Amino acid sequence: MAQPIFFKQPPSSTLAELAALTGAVLVDPARDGDVIRGLASLDEAGPMHLAFFDNLKYADQLKATKAGACLVSRRFEAQVPAHVAVLRAAQPFRAFVKLAREWHADALRPQSWFDNDGIAPSAIIDPSAHIEDGVIVDPLAVIGPRVEIGTGTVIGAGAVIGADVKIGRDCNVGARSAIQFALIGNNVLIHPACSIGQDGYGFIFFGPEGHLKVPQTGRVLIQNDVEIGAGTCIDRGSLRDTVIGEGTKIDNQVQIGHNVTIGRHCLLAAQIGLAGSLTIGDNVAIGAKAGLNNHIKIGDGAQIAAMSAVKDDIPANERWGGHLARPTRQWFRETLALERLARDGAAHPKGEGKE
Repeated sequence: MAQPIFFKQPPSSTLAELAALTGAVLVDPARDGDVIRGLASLDEAGPMHLAFFDNLKYADQLKATKAGACLVSRRFEAQVPAHVAVLRAAQPFRAFVKLAREWHADALRPQSWFDNDGIAPSAIIDPSAHIEDGVIVDPLAVIGPRVEIGTGTVIGAGAVIGADVKIGRDCNVGARSAIQFALIGNNVLIHPACSIGQDGYGFIFFGPEGHLKVPQTGRVLIQNDVEIGAGTCIDRGSLRDTVIGEGTKIDNQVQIGHNVTIGRHCLLAAQIGLAGSLTIGDNVAIGAKAGLNNHIKIGDGAQIAAMSAVKDDIPANERWGGHLARPTRQWFRETLALERLARDGAAHPKGEGKE
């Protein structure tokens, strides 16, 4: 079973205390003094653990669990074994996460990898940089001329912050990240090995002088509460800025091309490729390994399936998928039609069975 040994250990709590914290109802009040000391999945939980159940796919795990208590909705509570205390919640996983956030607050945002509480002696900081009080700079980080960094921000080991970059308060810049030509808001989490603000892929192709590079003179603007996964690359704009909207969450190894605009509260899964000058609205969700063509527009609330190839605009609130991407209902119908065609062709090879 996973052991959270790298994080602070949660306090022991009674089921009555957990019910109050999560807003759940303890179905058997006689067990309100039972003690829970940790969180675990159904299949790994022991008598001192709290688990949750909200998906019939894991019904066998619920039946066999050794957990001391389980968060579960009214719909499924009759399936909980008698030895497991039931905490009834309208949204069990949300209640479980609420408790996990309370017990493991130190896991919600990266901290100094070296338990550092100030500026490491080996960090290199240009004298013209303005570093507010309460900033942590880990060993071997480099901070360039006229950089501004707000209080509560952590700069990881080996990170490089280029000239004139501005980083807000309560941010985190992961180890070995490189940031230039960027303005970054508050509470932005940048995980290790990100590259932000490098020039975009702009060329005039196949000219008499070869491929002619186009100057990239824009910036990267990252608004408040954005999270950027490890190894992600965000190109600066060419004539206009690359913009990442407030509250957007980006997974690992995502490529965002120059002049891209991403709206607020979007979700981008791992290994997505966004070509230059496309526009994504608010509350858009894109599955892993999707690729989006340049100069297209994705409407507010749209959803794009994993591994899709998108070459056309997608209207607001529509669900698309496939290669090439189209509305999911159409995609499913076409896929089923092809499967039937292949099955029927295999059943009657070379016309056998036909009149």
